[in-house]
Amino acid sequence: MQNKESEIDDERFFLAPKGKIDALSELNATIDALLNETRFDDNSTACKFPARKAWLAQELDIKELPTVECKEYDAIVQRLNPKSVTLVFPAAHINSPASMFGHTFLRINSAYNSKLLSYAVNYAADANPDTENAVIFAIKGLFGGYSGKYSMLPYYDKLKEYRDSEQRDIWEYDLDLNENEIKRMLQHIWELNDTLSYYYFFTENCSYNMLWFLEVARPTLHLRDYFNYQVIPFESVHAANEEGIIKNRFYRPSKRTILLAYEKKIDEKYIDIPAKLIHSEAEIESIVNDKDIDIQQKRYILEASIELLEYNLSKGKIPKERYLTLFHELSKARASLKKGESLYITTPNNPIDGHRAVKTSFGTGIKDGDAATYLGIRPAYHDLSDSNYGYMRGTQIEFLDFELLHYKNQTKIQKATLISIASIAQQSSFFDMLSWRTKLGWDRNMLRDEALFSGTVGAGFSWGNELGYAYIMADPLFYIDKGAKTAIGGSVGFVIDKYDIMSTKFEYTNRLYDSGDNQNIYNLSQNFRTSQNTQIRFEYDYRNRFLKEHKYNEDLFRVSLNYYF
Repeated sequence: MQNKESEIDDERFFLAPKGKIDALSELNATIDALLNETRFDDNSTACKFPARKAWLAQELDIKELPTVECKEYDAIVQRLNPKSVTLVFPAAHINSPASMFGHTFLRINSAYNSKLLSYAVNYAADANPDTENAVIFAIKGLFGGYSGKYSMLPYYDKLKEYRDSEQRDIWEYDLDLNENEIKRMLQHIWELNDTLSYYYFFTENCSYNMLWFLEVARPTLHLRDYFNYQVIPFESVHAANEEGIIKNRFYRPSKRTILLAYEKKIDEKYIDIPAKLIHSEAEIESIVNDKDIDIQQKRYILEASIELLEYNLSKGKIPKERYLTLFHELSKARASLKKGESLYITTPNNPIDGHRAVKTSFGTGIKDGDAATYLGIRPAYHDLSDSNYGYMRGTQIEFLDFELLHYKNQTKIQKATLISIASIAQQSSFFDMLSWRTKLGWDRNMLRDEALFSGTVGAGFSWGNELGYAYIMADPLFYIDKGAKTAIGGSVGFVIDKYDIMSTKFEYTNRLYDSGDNQNIYNLSQNFRTSQNTQIRFEYDYRNRFLKEHKYNEDLFRVSLNYYF
């Protein structure tokens, strides 16, 4: 119960007619049903609600409960053989706005050595963001337009979904729950399996419901107390870490990460061979027998071909029959080359060591020769100028980024961003990806120095290496200034992010307005990560301004302290 009302919205979960809003009536109905069972098999109250039965037996010292036979529940407990629990975080997917916050679910580990044989406990919106309109998906997700569904399925299937199909790295955090706590959690999971609740993108989401399960397992935990207005998936991992229940950390690279690692190993003159092999534009035997290709290069080529083949299958780009034939042929050819050097993938910075979601900022500087002061807050959660330590390169997602400007004895709104999303995906030999970005809100970037409402959706391309990345974008936009007006912008920029302690970002934009006016905008920032949750930012802005018939240039220099929590 939360605020005297259950957060479960499925009527099948309640025994009393008003059980959702009346805890006492639900308690009485549960006790009555348990004491007066009419079915003594899987359909009994005790079998459907083992957590309730165990809690009431302990709290009320009830000893006269009828004996029932719960074959289904006992079978799942025996199959799971639960010994430990892992909190799993699939990180962001570079080109999917629905995944940019990441996701969390639980893994129930059995006594078996293989983690792949474990089961995943998940809660997700009953919707497919890849097939629905992105704007409609976001709006419905914000206001409870979808039902959220609890489910339990093999961990292997979840890995295929997130790591292989969606190209998301997986982070695993083992928890120190004991077997009795895990048993109590499993009883509650059983009660909720396949039940529905309204899904809210920021509050009652995947992570929030995983926190419930952990608190059920160990009632002394207060994980939900860390959150008031939003539960960003990875913040739930931070909460678990602060409660001291994380004991081990593990990393599973995605197919995308593995293929990018092969790109670095395969010589440039051979880099197109894997794609040719899986599209039947080259013969496997001709590669194996080519004496001009080093044997280790052959191994890398064939291994990358197998990975690329599996990736294409997960994306539906190759028929399963063709996949099975090619997989057998490629695997056989690779085996013929004997054991070689193993592909080594460097473990990236752990997201748990990255900055927190909420950012506050205080800045001071000079605007057109006069002193200016800035104060801002952003509830969520990362931009391209923030340190990407623990974050995926090239991703940005901001909600409700608000900043005030005090200048010439006046306090004004500098910006009020409703939403800003960017996916600057670098081109590679195996991945030909489009970069894009969108923004909606108020700012002072237009022709006049006023906070005007605007929206933009842009697209382009990006290229990068270990030092950083560069990009080029086209950004058509609309804005409101005594009526709806339009402009088209073109931008080029780069980000240097090789070093953990600092990053550099530069962008030049040229805008052509429907009035015929042309505007140049320059932005340069130098950012220093002074600790996990503090950053010092030096920033320079230059732009053309128009005031009636007068054209002038505005420049701004400021230094800001950003604090994340």
